[in-house]
This record gives sequence, structure tokens and C-alpha cells, in this order.
Amino acid sequence: MANNAARGVLSIPLTSASEPRSARSPVGLAWLLAPWVLPLIAVVLWGLGARYGWISPQILPPPAQVFATLHDLAVSGDLWSNVSASLMRIAVGFAIGVVGGVLLGAVLGLSRTAEAYILPTFNAIVQVPVLGWLPFLMLLVGIGEPLKYILLAHAALVPVTLSTLQGFRETPKGLIEVSRAFRLTRWQTIVSVILPSALPIIGTGVRLAFTKAWLALVVVELLASSSGLGYLVGYGRQLFQLDLVLASVLIIAAIGYTADLLLTVLEAALQRG
Repeated sequence: MANNAARGVLSIPLTSASEPRSARSPVGLAWLLAPWVLPLIAVVLWGLGARYGWISPQILPPPAQVFATLHDLAVSGDLWSNVSASLMRIAVGFAIGVVGGVLLGAVLGLSRTAEAYILPTFNAIVQVPVLGWLPFLMLLVGIGEPLKYILLAHAALVPVTLSTLQGFRETPKGLIEVSRAFRLTRWQTIVSVILPSALPIIGTGVRLAFTKAWLALVVVELLASSSGLGYLVGYGRQLFQLDLVLASVLIIAAIGYTADLLLTVLEAALQRG
């Protein structure tokens, strides 16, 4: 009886159901504002350095000049045309890489024979950086849109393939045994058991894939393109217009951060599911 009473005391929750959620959870205004603290401090120091001459304007233009350049790009339409070009390329290349990565990872995860034949070659190809294929692909397909799509698809394919392979292989054996007990076909087991179990890991791979594809896009546009945000960075560098370079970098960072945030929400939803 004493032991049962002791266990009952220990099982009492530390917070009651009537306690306000804000008292139990750290989520609040401070947590929402926390990611913006360092950027705001950086902008303030940047502005002070430009105002008091700590930083040469030829090295780092003042924030007001950069935001004025952003405004001019938006008004002239150059910003939207280059953003749309980059978004179209990332949408096509990323989609191809994700679909191809899921299919390839599923094949490797479901077949030990396929893994034995394909995975060693795949791992060898992965060791070559995405941009290492740029000169070779330029000779094959030129510097047009197919070049961007291939490199972006390659950048996204690798993490999605590896995460899908890991997710399929880490499906709990108990779930597989239950599917056999219910006499599910192999296809039903994949769709109803293995794939839902692997979705959280695949979601993580998709998020990493977008980061890699977005970085590859900017570099490819910088080297072999006449439009896009990467092209704007290279164009500003050639003219030594550092305000244009920084304005383009801010847009690249904003789009990348927004996309990563959306994918994080998707990943959290898959984790809950």
C-alpha cells in the first residue's frame, strides 16, 4: 500500500490542467522575436559603421543605399523578372530531384540486390561536387535552361535518395509483421506501412535537398546565366555596384529562409503524422 501510494504521489503531474498554457510553454512573443535579434543588431552596427565612417562605403554601402537599390529594382521590374526566373528553375529542378530521389531511394531500400549493384556507383558519383559537373554538362547541353535543371535535380536527388533509403530500412519490424498477419500484398505494405513510417525522415531529406539546390542555383546563375538572382549578384560585381550585390543577397536569403520555414512546418506535420 505504501509503495502504491508513493507511486501515486510520483505520478502526479507537475502542472495542473487548469494552469494557463503560457505558464507551461516557452512559446511566446520572445520566442517569435528571438530569430530577428542578431539580424537587427547586425543592421544597426552596419548603419552606425557607415554613418561614422568606420566602414568605407566602397567596401560596404550603407543600408539606406541598399534598400534604395531594392526599391529601384522592384519599381523597374528587374527584381520580379529575375526572381521569377530563379523560382521557375528551382521549382522544376527541385521537383525532378525529389521525385527521382524518392523512387531511387525506395528501390534501394526495398531491394538488397539493387543496393549491391547501384549504391556503390551512386556513392562514387556523390563524391563529386555539383559544380564539378558544370564544365562537362556545358559541353553536352550548353548553358541554357537544361543545364540548370540537371544540376539542381542532381543537388536535390542525393539527400532525398539517402533519406528515403534510410527511412525504408528503419521501418519497425513489428509493422511489417502486422502487415503479413493481415496478408497485405507487397504494394499495400509499401503504401500503407513502409511509406508512412518513412515520411518523417524523407521530410528531413527534402528540406536539406532544397537548401543544396538553392545554393547550387545561385552559383550556376552566377557562372552561366543571363537572368536570375545569381546573375544579379554577378552583374553587380562586374560593375562594382556593391549595393546591387547586397540587395540581391538579401533577396536570396529571404527566399531561402521562407522556403526553409515552410519545409520545416511540413516536416513537423509529417513528424506528428
